Amino acid sequence: MSNIHDKAQELKRTLAESEEFSTLKSLHEQIAADEVANKMLENFRQLQLDLQQKQMQGIQITEEEAQKAQQQFELVQQHDLISKLMEAEQRLSVIIGDVNKIITEPLEEIYGNPDQQ
Repeated sequence: MSNIHDKAQELKRTLAESEEFSTLKSLHEQIAADEVANKMLENFRQLQLDLQQKQMQGIQITEEEAQKAQQQFELVQQHDLISKLMEAEQRLSVIIGDVNKIITEPLEEIYGNPDQQ
């Protein structure tokens, strides 16, 4: 079992040393140092979280809330640093999704692939 944990630790180090992670970390630091960008991002993330919590509770999101979220998204996308951060987050998310798919392939042999059902 420890061999699996050793490989996981190695994968963690590889991810932390990757260009994608370095880019993401640098952008986070730049945004933290930019008061306007930091506040914009915090407001946007809070709005996202609030809407997700509503959905999880089965509460219908109003048209007004959806429009507000869309406007906030368009606003943060116009900020160069935030836009780059979101792109970097997406790239890293794809990598993590790919890794997750790879490491769960042996389970698909037993349980099947839920995406194909």
